[in-house]
Amino acid sequence: EWINQHHEGLIAISANMRGDIGQFIGQNKMEQAADKVAKWKRLFGNRFYLSIAKIGRKHEKWHNDATIYFAAHQSVAIVASNEVRFMQESDFNAHEARVCINQGMILADPRREKTYTRQQYLATPEEMIEKFKDFPQAIENTVEIAKRCHYCFKFGKYFLPDFPIPAGLTIDEFFRKITQEKLDDYLKNHGAFEGYSEQDYQERLKYEVDIILQMGFPGYFLIVADFINWSKKNKIPVGPGRGSGAGSLVAFVLKITDLDPLQYGLIFERFLNPERISMPDFDVDFCMDRRDEVIEYVAHTYGAKQVSQIITFGTLSAKAVVRDVGRVLGYPFPVVDGIAKLIPNDLGITLELAQKESTELALKIETDDDAKELFELALQLEGLTRNTGKHAGGVVIAPDKLSRFCPVYKDEHAEGILSQFDKNDVEAIGLVKFDFLGLRTLTIIDNALQTINENNGNPVDITRIPLDDAKVFQLLKECRTTAVFQLESDGIKGLIKKLVPDSFAEIIALVALYRPGPMGAGMVDTYVDCKHGNLEPDYLHPELEEILKPTYGVILYQEQVMKIAQVLSGYSLGQADILRKAMGKKIESVMNEQTEIFVKGAENRGVDGKLAAHIFSLIVKFAGYGFNKSHSAAYALIAYQTAWLKAHYPVEFMAS
Repeated sequence: EWINQHHEGLIAISANMRGDIGQFIGQNKMEQAADKVAKWKRLFGNRFYLSIAKIGRKHEKWHNDATIYFAAHQSVAIVASNEVRFMQESDFNAHEARVCINQGMILADPRREKTYTRQQYLATPEEMIEKFKDFPQAIENTVEIAKRCHYCFKFGKYFLPDFPIPAGLTIDEFFRKITQEKLDDYLKNHGAFEGYSEQDYQERLKYEVDIILQMGFPGYFLIVADFINWSKKNKIPVGPGRGSGAGSLVAFVLKITDLDPLQYGLIFERFLNPERISMPDFDVDFCMDRRDEVIEYVAHTYGAKQVSQIITFGTLSAKAVVRDVGRVLGYPFPVVDGIAKLIPNDLGITLELAQKESTELALKIETDDDAKELFELALQLEGLTRNTGKHAGGVVIAPDKLSRFCPVYKDEHAEGILSQFDKNDVEAIGLVKFDFLGLRTLTIIDNALQTINENNGNPVDITRIPLDDAKVFQLLKECRTTAVFQLESDGIKGLIKKLVPDSFAEIIALVALYRPGPMGAGMVDTYVDCKHGNLEPDYLHPELEEILKPTYGVILYQEQVMKIAQVLSGYSLGQADILRKAMGKKIESVMNEQTEIFVKGAENRGVDGKLAAHIFSLIVKFAGYGFNKSHSAAYALIAYQTAWLKAHYPVEFMAS
């Protein structure tokens, strides 16, 4: 019934011995086989092909002769196939092992059904022509089928669902109107932050809105704002922001984020670069217990067939593939376990790297034939897809049925559909991904607030607490940060003890500093020593003092790298973001080009060329350790909120 309704535009191939026709032939039920041929021909017309293969299967010649007979008597075209399952003939044993891993079988088990043959590799055109030299038309028809397939992906174009807007307005007009109204409302109630004027806010808003409209993304912002504000109205806790999105004033006034980017010196181009067209990407944290309610709201709003979560593909990692291969080879568990334990416990380790790093493993492979056989087979399977899963937070919202844009996947054990493309391919074809992430801390904060406000005449609004509370900084000074978000490990407690943060800005710095890069590069010690007056900050150049003074001369944030390039060498912030990305990738040719641009730009502004080259080399050195300040500020706010709750309501907070 499904095929009857949806066969237009499809080409059908009979699938050799595995198809319904092939199965009837195998059972010597020729009349039923002939009826099936006639049925598919009536439905598909000249888009139906009977296929034959020469891959060494039992009864294959009988099937092929019968198929050719039906093709001749019912005027159906014949096409050659090779039922490809692996790339090269030498991959056959590895493929058999993979099948056994999937089926839970052992390779040597005589009861195991041998479904595949050695010839099911990707044969060359010459090999296929030789195989079917007695039936060249079967080869010619493979070319005809290829010519009939005309689907093309439209790369470089984004597909957003329509956001409902009031009649009489375009989406651009509505977007400009609503963001202006929201900013005016904010300034009326809160005013401009110290050091800025209302005009600064108006200019920043106009700049951001112009870029968003120019890049065609107003609908994206409106969709995100809609489901976040729906969540807040329904008392579902939402994080203050995550990632570079906190650098947008538009996001702030639409209440997508809770951080004023001007107050914290956050850069819009770090989020949306007008000089490098790419989709904006808001990662949004929701209460862990109620995140699914938000996804359900989105599915209800835009249609269940237009909304899906995103598939993930689990692969065979180094240790896992060794254990799996050992099992299908039938080796005893202690033997396999012993080999697996010789692989270093490094994240992302490969078998090839493990063999280089572990002399014990290399010796085992060299001297033990069983270990060598296991390892060589495991090398062929490492990295292959083993299973499917669901992306932790990625959700796709398409403008029409998702199946019009990408294949979909239905897990028999779960409700709803998944995109059959992973997150990278979903973005490559222009579909828009939204990240709905679950954060347990938001649930804890919400539980604490409910308990507090049940017995409190003046309900606590966690979004309005002062960010200079003395009790909070006393708690930090005493390192009583157990259960405080991001600040509870023994390692960061040691850093808190040395740093003694006394402002919210230093909590932001604390989140950025406590990472392997800055700690290993000596940036932490420099920051701490300069803060406590034991070392004089080095601002590299008088023009850079304003940029580096908040971090005592340490290039701590990616945004500082961008501002240095802007102030010293005349980069636009869009160009500076491209520079920041280039530094992260460390491509030699690109870095040589950027060095020349940076130094020349600095010289044009009166900076000595040698000093400019020296500053550039320092930026390159520390840019790899630089952290996204927008993300650090957003997570520092959650850290501060949990510290405030612990300082003021310790019983309710710890009980939550």
